[in-house]
Amino acid sequence: MTEMTSDFFVQRLKDWGVTRIFGYSGDGINGVLGALQRAEKAGEGIDFIQVRHEEMAAFMATAHAKFTGELGVCLSTGGPGATHLITGLYDAKSDHVPVLAIAGQAEASVRGASYQQELNLDRMFADVANFVQEASVPAQVRHMVDRGLRIAKARNGVTVLILPKDVQDLPWEEPKQAHGFTRSGTGYTAPRVVPYPADLQRAADILNAGKKVAILIGAGAREAADAVVQVAETLGAGVAKALLGKDVLPDDLPFVTGAIGLLGTKPSSDMMADCDTLLMIGTGFPWSEFLPKDGAVQAVQIDIDPAMLGLRYPVDVNLHGDALETLEALLPLLERKTDRDWQDGIAAGVRDWWKTLEARAMADANPVNPQRVVWEMSPLLPADAIVTSDSGSCANWYARDYAVKKGQRGSLSGGLASMGAAVPYAIAAKFAHSTRPVVALVGDGAMQMNNMAELITVQKYWQRWADPRFVVCVFNNQDLNEVTWEQRVMEGNPRFATTQDLPDVPYAKFAESIGLRGIYVDTPEALADAWAQALASDRPVVLEVKTDPEVAPFPPHLTFEQAKTFMSSIMKGDEGAVHVMAETARQLVREVLPGKGR
Repeated sequence: MTEMTSDFFVQRLKDWGVTRIFGYSGDGINGVLGALQRAEKAGEGIDFIQVRHEEMAAFMATAHAKFTGELGVCLSTGGPGATHLITGLYDAKSDHVPVLAIAGQAEASVRGASYQQELNLDRMFADVANFVQEASVPAQVRHMVDRGLRIAKARNGVTVLILPKDVQDLPWEEPKQAHGFTRSGTGYTAPRVVPYPADLQRAADILNAGKKVAILIGAGAREAADAVVQVAETLGAGVAKALLGKDVLPDDLPFVTGAIGLLGTKPSSDMMADCDTLLMIGTGFPWSEFLPKDGAVQAVQIDIDPAMLGLRYPVDVNLHGDALETLEALLPLLERKTDRDWQDGIAAGVRDWWKTLEARAMADANPVNPQRVVWEMSPLLPADAIVTSDSGSCANWYARDYAVKKGQRGSLSGGLASMGAAVPYAIAAKFAHSTRPVVALVGDGAMQMNNMAELITVQKYWQRWADPRFVVCVFNNQDLNEVTWEQRVMEGNPRFATTQDLPDVPYAKFAESIGLRGIYVDTPEALADAWAQALASDRPVVLEVKTDPEVAPFPPHLTFEQAKTFMSSIMKGDEGAVHVMAETARQLVREVLPGKGR
């Protein structure tokens, strides 16, 4: 049988180490699907995971890259299937992870004819992708794959390969050793990237001179976690974590202040306000207003991507390098600080903050305080758990109330902050690590948008997993809650029910209707037992909690302007004003006017 171009394409993916593809079929990609089928029949296949929607496939590919460090791969037909991929691909671009998207296309013979499902996909994907190319002849496919995958891996970005239907089914022809052809090869290993010794010494001089050193880490510091701890202990520093770096260091280290920014903690905010020296490692943390004022500190930044250096703060020494390699080269140059007052003060603030969080989580609500949902979950999670989160208000509780243990992993849509990533992220995490328990924290808005459908994907595949523990925790508050609070606090407008009200959907019952387990909670006292049951279940669980939409996800320090704007929304007739005023307004007074309202 003559080998087709699609057969070569699938084999080339295997040569690059691709083992799993998340996707959805369509006639525009049938040639590649046929090649996958032939490879599977021969016992040499690539694991194909059928999703409910192509956007979810792209989210899963992104999560696969995040939780494995490997290239994530997604697939769609052309036309509408390809357009569906783009949100998940922007998630990969925003969070700097390598993803390959494979898209079908109308036949090359009709390109330019306004044919059915013919779109200029190369133009559409041009912004999201580091490399995008449409094949026109078989000999082109070899270097498309080789160059595209090498670029995705090297630049931690997106590659899109577009294959017209007729090209997929043409007989494979190796590129000739002739003019007009190029002959590429496979393979890529990341280099060792370390700054020059002189720059390392300049950075060390700044860090050694600092009396109050603050460290901010992101996902780029993950492989350097032990080195970050050594630096913090040497310099007597505190360590704040950007949201994508939440799982880099455990929260039981006394000098770890937790998240920073709108979803951050008071110790992180206080540390940034009071420090005299700042070291940033592998982070693109977006909200520069939560960093020190210009000129208030001396700063050093380490990043493997030079485009991220000096982007959020006017740094004195920019170190272009791998976080681990750079820190290992920097550590011998650092002087151990004998004065521990700064770090001891940070540790005291962290201890007080955890007490504050517990008090907030245990506060009365109607009916269940959403903070308590995560607070009760945190100590019950096994040491190897993986937690994903939606980007709604539950991300606040993920950021603050989830105390990460060493060995646990967690992530969400960081730079893009897209709704709907939690369940596909969790599914990809479970396929990558099938022996580990996985939990997704999801708002009801994201569940209704697209995550309920992916429960069907869970039902289809869960019996393949070595360990069945898979929990989707739904915060059912019948409100697009994050936006509601943004309307109040940022815009000074009352809650707009027309845009914010959500239907009350029986998520737990839906899970039961498709063969999963459902648990419903509407009293805070039942939470701990519900989590224990869910984490011990013999099948995946939807844990639905009826939560109070009026528990405010406020930033760690409220400005007077934010407080004034929020109070303005109350005066304009917010429907939840009575309930909000009972507790939230008191929190506002305590934040803005310390010593008052106690």
